[in-house]
Amino acid sequence: MTRSESDRRPWCRACERPASHCLCSLIPDLDSNTHLLVIQHPSEQRHPLNTARLLVRGLKNARLLIAEQLSGQSDWYQQLQDPAWRTELLFPGAESALLLAASADTRPRRLVLLDGTWRKARKILHVNPVLQHLPRVALPVGLHSRYRVRKAPMEGALSTVEAAVAALNIIEPDTDFSALLTPFEALIDGQIKAMGEERFHRNYRPS
Repeated sequence: MTRSESDRRPWCRACERPASHCLCSLIPDLDSNTHLLVIQHPSEQRHPLNTARLLVRGLKNARLLIAEQLSGQSDWYQQLQDPAWRTELLFPGAESALLLAASADTRPRRLVLLDGTWRKARKILHVNPVLQHLPRVALPVGLHSRYRVRKAPMEGALSTVEAAVAALNIIEPDTDFSALLTPFEALIDGQIKAMGEERFHRNYRPS
């Protein structure tokens, strides 16, 4: 399901969903000490299963930047290099250290997430040296996604909102961020209902 100019159904401008499937009542209003910057590939902006939008709506200290390549003159390009911040890129790989909460570093902490398919996320990283120079961190192995209507590119792959919640629960263990997953789960359940159980089981259930 995609939105087009000819789509005349009532539309919620806040959550970017049809009014009949509005998720606003399920989106929390949480705060965090950690700042999240989600860099979203432009092709994901209008995707009906846009979990980055739900994440940023539900977390006060989060921002969404829609771009494939950051301009060297942009504010975010400069902020990502600001030594007054402890800025890390959440991205799996051999170069990534395990994400930890405890640290002697007292600077405010910023976590950067890349939103898109695995191929598009790698493209964002590839064309932005400013991101390549950031320390990389990764989530523990063994996490499982509830993103049941997209096939995971690898074991342990999570949606953007799931990865953010897992990361925040590690960094700030005294706060429960799981409420950010409530609209996400409703979104997935609605998509499964729309496609029908038979199609869902045929295309997405593991064999």
